[in-house]
Amino acid sequence: MTTLAVNVKQAEPSQSIAWLSAEAMYREVKLTPKPGLVDSNNNGAHRDMTITHFMASIHAVTPWFPRFFEQGKATANLPASQTLLAIRPTGLACEQAMFKATGGINTHKGGIFSLGLLCAAAGRLFKQNKTLSQSNLCRETSAMCTGLVDNELSKTGQAKTKGEHIFQSFGMTGARGEVESGFVTVRQYGLPQWEKSLREGLSEQDALLKMLLALMATNPDTNVVFRGGLEGLKYVQRYAKRVLNIKNLSGEKLRKALMDMDNALIKKNISPGGSADLLAVGWVLSHYPA
Repeated sequence: MTTLAVNVKQAEPSQSIAWLSAEAMYREVKLTPKPGLVDSNNNGAHRDMTITHFMASIHAVTPWFPRFFEQGKATANLPASQTLLAIRPTGLACEQAMFKATGGINTHKGGIFSLGLLCAAAGRLFKQNKTLSQSNLCRETSAMCTGLVDNELSKTGQAKTKGEHIFQSFGMTGARGEVESGFVTVRQYGLPQWEKSLREGLSEQDALLKMLLALMATNPDTNVVFRGGLEGLKYVQRYAKRVLNIKNLSGEKLRKALMDMDNALIKKNISPGGSADLLAVGWVLSHYPA
């Protein structure tokens, strides 16, 4: 595992949040074993992507994070919704850089969306002389995304995207709902599990794995629903909760349980990609005060 390229506490906020976002992507993909997901062991439930695709994607996406911050800063005196409008072209350009690097494979679309918003929120807060804290970053992200679900999902007509189809079929809001809520799943379940694990003396790797489990146990992951339906989602959530309830869950015991879960999800062709994206968000937020 690499170390951060900058000292978060000493760096300029733009450099700090941008490097944290890129590092979060790197740590997420290298984290092993991750049930159903691409990691250092295998490609999970994915037949079209490998860890090499993810590394190429991270390299292509990294230069865009400071731009999100700068656009947040430039629009800090406008209503928060104006920042969302301002960063959309940047987000699309960042996605195109990802697709170019991966040969058209979607490795980080969700990560670009969530982490780009966090960087823009940090830019707004910095320009407004407000503290970069977990609560402020999440509140600002929520303000930027107010009405996103209604505007983009709650509309009639034939669904054109996976997100629209799942919303129309099951009422699930996916990544849009998560950002509009100010990352409620991360704040209520992911970060508390991370902090608890570290208090108990677990390594950062084990704490990340347990944070991922906490997210998988609670996140209404539309990636899972798209592949496995509501039954698939219930299966993943029940399985993750069962693993988290194992006593003294760390080290080899944790890895063995996760490898068993990995095999089970691969057999069912399920990949909890939405929870992987939230893991990266949680890791970034963990570097800021509550």
